[in-house]
Amino acid sequence: MCVSLFGALVNAEKTSQLKPPPGFSKLTVSEAEKAVAGNLCRCTGYRPIADACKSLAADVDIEDLGFNSFWRKGESKEVKLSRLPLYNQNDEICTFPEFLKKEIRSNVSLDSKRYNWYSPASVEELQSLLKARNINKGTEFKIVVSNTGIGYYKELEYYDTYIDLKHIPELSVIRIDQTGVEIGAAVTISKVIEALKNGNRHEVLSKGETVLEKLASHMEKIASGFIRNTASVGGNLVMAQRKHFPSDIATILLAVGSTVDIMSGHQFERITLEEFLGRPPLDFYSVLISVKIPNLESTRKVSPENNTTLLFETYRASPRPLGNALPYLNAAFLAEVSPSKTSEGILVNHCQFAFGAYGTAHAIRAKKVEEFFTRKFLNIDVLYEAIKLVRTTVVPEDGTANPAYRSSLAAGFLFEFLSSLIDSGAENSNSFLDGYASNSLANHSKLGQNYLDYSNKIPTMLSSAKQVLELSKSYYPVGEPIKKSEASIQASGEAVYVDDIPSPMGCLHGAFIYSTKPLAWLRGIQLNSKSHPDGVATVISCKDIPEFGENVGAVAMFGPEALFADDLIECAGQRLAFVVADTQKHADMAANCAVVDYGMEDLKPPILSVEEAVERSSFFEIPPFLLPKPVGDISKGMAEADHKIVSAEIKLGSQYYFYMETQTALAVPEEDNCMVVYSSNQSPEFAHSAIAKCLGIPEHNVRVITRRVGGGFGGKALQSLHVATACALAAHKLHRPVRMYMNRKADMIMAGGRHPMKITYNVGFKSDGKITALQLEILIDAGMSLDVSPIIVSNLLNGLKKYDWGALSFDIKLCKTNTTSKAAMRAPGEVQGTYIAEAVIEHVSSTLSLEVDSVRNVNLHTYNSLKLFYESSAGEPLEYTLPSIWDKLAVTSSFNHRIEMVKIFNSCNKWKKRGISRVPIVHEVLLRPTPGRVSILKDGSVVVEVGGIELGQGLWTKVKQMVAFALSSILGNVDLLDKVRVIQADTLSLIQGGYTAGSTTSESSCEAVRLCCNILVERLTPLKESLQEQMSSIQWELLVSEAHMQAVNLSASSYYVPDMSSSSYLNYGVAVSEVEVNLLTGETTILQVDLIYDCGQSLNPAVDLGQIEGAFVQGIGFFMTEEYLTNADGLMVAEGTWTYKIPSMDTIPKQFNVEILNSGHHEKRVLSSKASGEPPLLLAVSVHGATRAAIKEARKQLLSWSSQDGWESMFQLAVPATMPVVKKLSGMDIVEKYLEWSICGKK
Repeated sequence: MCVSLFGALVNAEKTSQLKPPPGFSKLTVSEAEKAVAGNLCRCTGYRPIADACKSLAADVDIEDLGFNSFWRKGESKEVKLSRLPLYNQNDEICTFPEFLKKEIRSNVSLDSKRYNWYSPASVEELQSLLKARNINKGTEFKIVVSNTGIGYYKELEYYDTYIDLKHIPELSVIRIDQTGVEIGAAVTISKVIEALKNGNRHEVLSKGETVLEKLASHMEKIASGFIRNTASVGGNLVMAQRKHFPSDIATILLAVGSTVDIMSGHQFERITLEEFLGRPPLDFYSVLISVKIPNLESTRKVSPENNTTLLFETYRASPRPLGNALPYLNAAFLAEVSPSKTSEGILVNHCQFAFGAYGTAHAIRAKKVEEFFTRKFLNIDVLYEAIKLVRTTVVPEDGTANPAYRSSLAAGFLFEFLSSLIDSGAENSNSFLDGYASNSLANHSKLGQNYLDYSNKIPTMLSSAKQVLELSKSYYPVGEPIKKSEASIQASGEAVYVDDIPSPMGCLHGAFIYSTKPLAWLRGIQLNSKSHPDGVATVISCKDIPEFGENVGAVAMFGPEALFADDLIECAGQRLAFVVADTQKHADMAANCAVVDYGMEDLKPPILSVEEAVERSSFFEIPPFLLPKPVGDISKGMAEADHKIVSAEIKLGSQYYFYMETQTALAVPEEDNCMVVYSSNQSPEFAHSAIAKCLGIPEHNVRVITRRVGGGFGGKALQSLHVATACALAAHKLHRPVRMYMNRKADMIMAGGRHPMKITYNVGFKSDGKITALQLEILIDAGMSLDVSPIIVSNLLNGLKKYDWGALSFDIKLCKTNTTSKAAMRAPGEVQGTYIAEAVIEHVSSTLSLEVDSVRNVNLHTYNSLKLFYESSAGEPLEYTLPSIWDKLAVTSSFNHRIEMVKIFNSCNKWKKRGISRVPIVHEVLLRPTPGRVSILKDGSVVVEVGGIELGQGLWTKVKQMVAFALSSILGNVDLLDKVRVIQADTLSLIQGGYTAGSTTSESSCEAVRLCCNILVERLTPLKESLQEQMSSIQWELLVSEAHMQAVNLSASSYYVPDMSSSSYLNYGVAVSEVEVNLLTGETTILQVDLIYDCGQSLNPAVDLGQIEGAFVQGIGFFMTEEYLTNADGLMVAEGTWTYKIPSMDTIPKQFNVEILNSGHHEKRVLSSKASGEPPLLLAVSVHGATRAAIKEARKQLLSWSSQDGWESMFQLAVPATMPVVKKLSGMDIVEKYLEWSICGKK
């Protein structure tokens, strides 16, 4: 992100824009936001990143920046500006440091004996090279420009020769003349965009401005800025032609009648782009030279004099508007139209309709649709017939995901393109096309006053945010919104993660070989001798475990887990072996070409669903102490009900962690049979034990070091242990360092993720919506092994119990299936529990035809019912802040007023519907024992060790603040914050570190170091008092120096064990979310989110804000965008960023308002603080609820156009509510239904 922003700043300075005010750049807010779009972050929720980028822009509105936590209420704009870091345009711009250039030159070399790299400087040189390659048929070669295609088509094979086209002038220029725009195949997409935007500056093309600009605008939605800066137009088109890449460029250029020039040997050929795409794959001895966009004005002879107008528009529907997402379908439409001289409407003289990326070999021209329209007057009947024709034309190939959705998109886009010309009425057709006489290329989205509402496009990027909090000075510097301690080195890339540690001499690299079968006997593993690379050292399996070792990859609270499958494979994705090679790439390649011999005899079919697990009685036992008690008398509650819903079902899928740093470890064997392992994991203590057990050595021979983790979310609690143990086993056997950095595909396949579930419920309720009884049967898919699955049971019920159900009973089964072992993921169980609660509430409100908010309101807990459901964790009455938050947010978010505004909007708009939803959460957390050590060094600096791991959640920052606060008490107001340093976790230095999980490790670590500091203060107090008798004031450094001289022990350790009576407590929050759904595409835009979260007295409001926003956005991913797709064998098929879509900058709330309630009612907490890492994730269910409300309005409207009685209210919105899901519920045939209704109305 930093590099993307830097590139945008450098480019902005090259423009001719006016000089910005001092401290700002020439960058605009829009450019700043777009600069980082497409970059992914799993921690922050993007809002602070967007604000940081926008703060450099000259046109920024300071009040829109979410830095409110660092500003004081009532401060002037000037004061606020003074707090921002200044941008200096006069600083020398160094695009790449010289010392790094030298480093690259010295480290990167091509083995000239094995590989060749050619950079021809002319077409003639290229022809000679290709002729030579043609003669030497045995050599493998590849033609490249920037080779960005390997980001999509992963290459495992090597090529003998590479031919780089960038230096051929004919391929690197853009020519503009009266015939059109000719683009060299090696020109980057960014340069094409720039040229097309500036096309109107050329007099010869001044009339073609709109088409070129729209082509450019569409191209800006392709990939991300840094990809467009290097990827070539020719490379994109060749991928589309040769490999059937779902290209946007091919589709939009096809619609405007583009041609291409191809060189084969010494022959040159110009053909249409349509012909090029339809040919067999281009052979490797043929080269695309250029593509030509014709001047449509001259080719079509369009002019005001001829009374003709050219309309052009492009479309794409993708999971993200701007952020690196392939489309479900793209389209581009060109139409030459004339106004009627009579009253028949607008005449279509000629049209070109292109569709692509919908599950076909390449983009196509819809010739039958074009022929149908030609020389016809536009009216509803014609459009209706055309839509039906499009449905039969745009038919995805077998095996394409969401085929009906893609076809409906094609119909919707064509309808959007032409319907405004019909709705206007034939009698006004002349006036609509008048006014464009000076520019016959009309932007038809502006035609007439009656253009349908779907043209009112919302800005695609973030608009504004507001943060509200009240600072507490009681425990300074605790409570201050200080900057995260590692922020600067993380932003600059200087922070060292495991993979940044330089490889020791002789280091090898490993990769797992995993099963692709869900249940089979493991007969053997061989590496394919023909395809595996050089440099493979060995393959490690369970047979290589030392004599006194065990086949253990992880040790957890519910028992050990095997490192490798032995004889029986129990899931697709299970670890079978560990291949070790000289580089990570070679190890990955070797693992991919491994041949596994599977045996299937004497095995029953695999269990791949919870239903099959029930049929086969395949369950894990749930420890009784983890199974909560039912609440109330379920029979009595059902008897009291006026209404009942029986045997309703809900299904929930999984979610992948998508940490930015995949699983990684480095194992270094040391003297005397010892092993040091650098591991990115949330529980080094458990990794320590697993490694010792596997190697059969004492635990004092093992040392696990974890400095920081690049995101965990529960995925590095146990899954990371297998990686560390495998590296240690290989290092132990080979007596060489071994490291591993898992590739994203393997990580996704093997990680497990969130627990899928099937829920069946019966609910009884009164006529006012008050629920009297809820009865649940829940089947949880735990996968092949336990991991930490038993804790999901109690967590789920804790999230579910946020409402007063009257009586609650449940039958929960933990199903053992032949799928990857599911693990804890941020808010494990609680997020599913809160969704189940909301689904029940929604069902009850629909049944009674009541507003869902009123049903939520009537079922909120009183303090007495809270005590009944949560027993010991409910706390004191003053601590129950949820009712006050519920009411306060209604006021601060203008909830009731916005409900009315949503109703007005929905009544006035056919093709977009809005929904709004207010949702509460109650989230129980548990404090765990945590160690700490604080040592004061001779110069007065302080070094701190804690059991908690810095995962990016700001744990070290809060610990630093706590140490500074606790030690400062000995001298009063001394500020020690800059003297404190927290160091890496080392399992031989600080034992019993436990897990970093459950949102409470920060506060537990803070309490542990506070106990240490209290010991140190007690030891230093006599010395301080002695010194005070000798001098009036004492400096910290003097006190410490004297203590060292007098042999005072300045290192203190502690082990914080929370009081069992208050070790668990409840967190409260409320969110209001408003969304807008595009009924033609199913796209959901989150317009605004307002939330209030009770953080107690925050230890660091800035850090907690980041946690709250980041958790909420991760929740958006679970509820709205992240599809966890598997094949028939249970193997995950979403293998990376191309197919698994976490939220991005352009999919988060457009306005994101967060208030931290600084309540002081929590005396039993650590300095009255409360957790913030996981509970806010549950609030994202409000987005799902708002989407459901919008869909409900769409279904009411569709019902008014058809005769599906009662269709609008009874439906279940799946999780995640992706675009195809939303579109299906809103009506796949909504366009046809509308046109049928219109035709009937006209008759």
